[in-house]
Amino acid sequence: MKLPVSVSATLLLTASALPLNAQPIFRPSGAPPAGNLIVDTVVGSLSFPWAMAFLPDGRMLITERPGRMRIAAGNAVSLPLAGVPPVFARGQGGLHDVVLDRGFAQNRTIYFCYAAPVSGGGQTALARARLADGSTARLDDVKVIFQQQGPPSSGNHFGCRIVQGRDGNLFLTTGDHFRYRDDAQNLANHIGKVIRVTPDGAVPPDNPFVKQAGARPEIWSYGHRNMQGAALHPQSGRLWIIDHGARGGDEVNVVQAGRNYGWPVISYGVDYSGAKIGVGTHREGMEQPIKYWVPSIAPSGMTFYTGDLFADWQGSLFVGALAGQMLVRLELRGETVGREERLLQDLRERIRDVRQGPDGALYLATDSGSGRILRVTPKR
Repeated sequence: MKLPVSVSATLLLTASALPLNAQPIFRPSGAPPAGNLIVDTVVGSLSFPWAMAFLPDGRMLITERPGRMRIAAGNAVSLPLAGVPPVFARGQGGLHDVVLDRGFAQNRTIYFCYAAPVSGGGQTALARARLADGSTARLDDVKVIFQQQGPPSSGNHFGCRIVQGRDGNLFLTTGDHFRYRDDAQNLANHIGKVIRVTPDGAVPPDNPFVKQAGARPEIWSYGHRNMQGAALHPQSGRLWIIDHGARGGDEVNVVQAGRNYGWPVISYGVDYSGAKIGVGTHREGMEQPIKYWVPSIAPSGMTFYTGDLFADWQGSLFVGALAGQMLVRLELRGETVGREERLLQDLRERIRDVRQGPDGALYLATDSGSGRILRVTPKR
């Protein structure tokens, strides 16, 4: 059953009417429970929302793939923020992830990822900006701190998730652009890689390929296909990613510096034609996933749950599924995946992003031209 969007959740205000110091009060639509969960619409009428980030006062930054960034406060959403650079909004490309700097309360710095238009298509780019303080919501001091080198994409497989490590350095996922999958093994470009740079875009001196001739020094790991999920483990501080397979072979990986994750030499999936990919599922010197799906669920955003609202789910990994149209919960034992639970399948919604809110609820972004931000809480 598709849940209704309340009229109040679609109210549009001008940016000047939504002061940055406003205190939010989310007024959900009161949608009926789904199983043992309550699913409420808190923001509606969005165009392909891709990511969410919670501001310290509880308001929410939201990106829309066509190239807009908005601020949601209560049941209102601002007009698009000024300052967002032009994006290559074609196919899967556009404006993607957004995260707050660890020092946001002091510096108001955010990072966002997008498909930058270049000759022949788009390339994954990472930008830094300052969210303006005052009555007019906008981005100031926008600076591109990384842009992918390699053949551009015509509209597929940009990756584009951002994670800030405990040391302040930034991880960025990129994709293989679909047509250039062999380049995921090529250290001379940024296709199909995890990138690691400083907040200014410099190369950290402990990156694994800094001293390797012919390799791009920004590379942290390689052999990836299209990583649309990434998060830092709350205890270990290690980077986890989720990668799309082709027909089968979606993967959860704990990413380590300098390691090769195999694409397209090894995979648990097959090509869209049904043909075998590479040499099979294993090869010496290539890492194995800690979890894979056959058939594919098309995983996207992910988050580790650390809140109290779902006490029995603390430590679980939540994953949104696009083609699978569901929320997946994975029970973890260290870096081993145990039971998998599939939730909210009755919604029949493509889930693009999953975040834990400051209230302990789970927030989901649905991937459609009439996309919504959903708040998921337990049924009492």
